[in-house]
Parts: sequence; C-alpha cells; structure tokens
Amino acid sequence: MTITVPAPAALLNSNDRLHRMTAAKITRAWRAAGYTAAQGQASLPTPCRVIAYVVKPRAGRYDPGNLYPTAKAVLDGITDAGLWPDDDHTHVIGPDMRHGGKGPAALIIRIAEPDD
Repeated sequence: MTITVPAPAALLNSNDRLHRMTAAKITRAWRAAGYTAAQGQASLPTPCRVIAYVVKPRAGRYDPGNLYPTAKAVLDGITDAGLWPDDDHTHVIGPDMRHGGKGPAALIIRIAEPDD
C-alpha cells in the first residue's frame, strides 16, 4: 500500500531549532495530513514495514534521516486513522527514511509486509 501525503507545511528537520510552539503547529499540520491521506483505507495486518520517501521541490543534497520528525507526525496521523492499532515496535517496523526525488513537496509512505 502507498499513501501520498502532500506537504501541508514545511518539513520538520531534526537539525532545526524551532520554537516549540512553531514546531507543534507544523507537527499538527503533518499529523492531520497523514490522517486525511489514510482515511478510507482498510486496517492493515501487523507487523508491517514502513518506508518513507521524501519528495522535495529542489534538487540538492540532504540527509533523509534528518526529516524523521515529519515521518513520525504522518505515522501518528495514520495511527489516528486506524490503519494499525499503534505505531510502536510491535506493529510498525521503521520508518526507513529514503530520498523520493524532486517534485512537489510530499511524503510518500510505502507500507509492506516485513522482510524478516
């Protein structure tokens, strides 16, 4: 299953030092976007593996792992939508953060059966 979450706000980067209220506002936006994108999907068998692809509007080098806070907010929204009972280690493996190419800012969440 693939869930595409268009960027509702700036990407959250673990290297940023945002004021906590600013970070909370951005986190809420990404969580709500994850919830909206997952609405209407059937619940998934767990555990499942999650790969998060970061799509950015500009070319350039970056570390996808630093954008984990964005993926965390989206996974919380997916949890709120009921696709899995919780996003803890017993239900979700990952997210594995990857470069998703150049395009309109988004997070693409690919959910699959575990490999192991």
